[in-house]
Amino acid sequence: MRAVRKVLSGVIVAAGLCLAATMLLPAAFGYQRYVITSGSMTGTYDRGSIVFDRTVPTSSLKVGDVITYSPPASSGVDGLITHRIVSVDDHGKDGVSYRTKGDANPSADPWRFKLDQPTQAEVAFAIPYIGYGIAALSMLPIRMIIIGLPALLIAVALIARTWREAGEEARAQNEAILARQPAVAAPPPSQTLAPPSQTDAIRS
Repeated sequence: MRAVRKVLSGVIVAAGLCLAATMLLPAAFGYQRYVITSGSMTGTYDRGSIVFDRTVPTSSLKVGDVITYSPPASSGVDGLITHRIVSVDDHGKDGVSYRTKGDANPSADPWRFKLDQPTQAEVAFAIPYIGYGIAALSMLPIRMIIIGLPALLIAVALIARTWREAGEEARAQNEAILARQPAVAAPPPSQTLAPPSQTDAIRS
């Protein structure tokens, strides 16, 4: 049982450290993280993966780069998407327009768009499937289990240790008390009279 608790506790702690490192370390180096929630990039970035984007000059973007951006309002798509650039068209005074495509989609996205900011988020690397863990952490019951289970294991271990130490201390005290008591002499063996033999019988 103790070995099981140690293994389970170690696994939970390791998983927590991995998630913490995934969330904190890239941010410390200036990376933005996004969880892939659709299958449009399956084969490159499967659903549940986390992509880490670095900020690059928009002017440096080229065909083949994967970016995370917000589609134009006319597209009817809400939120950010992560797709690959398949065309870059320079319209002179009207600026540059882009078109993207999900690697798993049969055709390019039906909209074209412009990037008005001087910098843009481009995918640098990804970690497969760990996004499920981060998404789970957003659920209160899951957070309570992840936080509460290690706390419960620690509490059980402390109680068991206290119980064991209390038993050892009580046993040591009993042994000390017995050691201080004087030895009691063993009683002499009882003597029994043998029944008279036939030769000792009273003659009539």
